[in-house]
Amino acid sequence: HLSFEKAGDEIAVTASAVGQQVKALEAWVGRPLFLRQPSRGVALTPLGERYAAAVTDALNRLDEATAQVLRPETSHVITVSSMPSLASNWLIPRLGSFRERHPDIDVRVSVSTRLTDFAREDVDVAIRFGRGGYTGLRTDLLMEETFFAVCSAALVNDPRHPLRRPDDLRHHTLVHEVVEEVPDYITWDRWLQAAGVEGVDTSRGPRFSHTYLCLQAAASGQGVALATNVLIGAYLDAGRLVRPFPHQIKGAYRYYVVSPEASADRPAVKAFRAWLLDEARAQAEAEARRA
Repeated sequence: HLSFEKAGDEIAVTASAVGQQVKALEAWVGRPLFLRQPSRGVALTPLGERYAAAVTDALNRLDEATAQVLRPETSHVITVSSMPSLASNWLIPRLGSFRERHPDIDVRVSVSTRLTDFAREDVDVAIRFGRGGYTGLRTDLLMEETFFAVCSAALVNDPRHPLRRPDDLRHHTLVHEVVEEVPDYITWDRWLQAAGVEGVDTSRGPRFSHTYLCLQAAASGQGVALATNVLIGAYLDAGRLVRPFPHQIKGAYRYYVVSPEASADRPAVKAFRAWLLDEARAQAEAEARRA
C-alpha cells in the first residue's frame, strides 16, 4: 500500500503498530526497506522493492496451498475460468455431456480476458490461450488453432463475384476482429500473406471486439470473417456459415488446461480436466474426418 495506515487497516491494527513491525524488520536485516517521506508517506528502497516482490510471491504460494488444504477433497463444486469467446462458443455448449458423465459435480463458469491468479481467485481450472510454459501449474495442451475464411452461403454464390479462391476476396468486404496486445495473432493481413494473396485492401470493413460478433456479422451476410476451428461453434454444422475455400493457416498460440499442482488431483478437478481433453480429442478427430 506504501502506507502504514492503509496496511494497518487491512490487518486491523494501528499504523503505529505497523511502523514498529517494519522498524523491527529493518533492524533484523540491517538495512532500510522504506524511505520515510514527510507529508508523502513512505516509499520502498531498491532493496525493499526486491524483497517485497520475493516475499509477495512466497506468501501467495502459502495462501494458495492453505486454501487448497482447507477445501474438502470431496467437494463437488469446481470453478472454471475461460475467455468469453471460448466459454460461449466451445465450453458451454458441451457442458451437458459433462453433467451426464458426472451428475454429482457442479460446474461454475467464470469468464475473463486476463490470466487467472490462482493464489487470489477461487478458481480450480483455467483454460489459457498462449504459448505454454506455465511454471508451477499442471498444464495439458487442449487444442491447437487454425484460421480459415467463413461467410454466408449466399455470399459464396454471389452472382457478380462468387467466392471460389482466396484471390476473390478482393471483391468482398472483410470483417475484422480487434485483438489488442496479442503479438502474432492471425489477422487478415497475415492470413492473406500466408495464402499468397495480394491486392486486397484490409484497411476497410467493419471491426468488432469479440470473435462471436464477427461470426454473427458474417452469418448475416455482412462480409467474410476469419474463424478458427475452436471458436466456430455450431455455425458450420447448422449451415449458418460455410468455408468458401479450404485454405487455412495455423495460429501462433494454443489452448491449455491449467490448475495448481496442489489441487490438480482433487477428484472433481481431475474428472473435469479429463473430460475437457476427451472433448478436444473428439473435435480433432471430427476435423480430421471432414478434411
